[in-house]
Amino acid sequence: MPDRFASHASSLDSPAHNGFAVTPDDGVGLAETTRALYVGVGGDLTLVLAGGGQITFANVAAGTLLPLRASMVLATGTTAAAIVGLI
Repeated sequence: MPDRFASHASSLDSPAHNGFAVTPDDGVGLAETTRALYVGVGGDLTLVLAGGGQITFANVAAGTLLPLRASMVLATGTTAAAIVGLI
């Protein structure tokens, strides 16, 4: 299938070009730092941002797309599920 945008450089403003399932873990970081997280099942989301800060988003609604650079999604404090990392 042709990709009209294959020759364009990606930036943080560009749409995601790949993704992966996120399993919250207190000891293991994400496979890659994200450009956004999608939350499929609502709840609290505790994560470490690319800059090193830890933050909890309370009551994230199902279907929310959070445009943030996360390096880790922690199991402790996370009740949200079906999380997808977008890169």
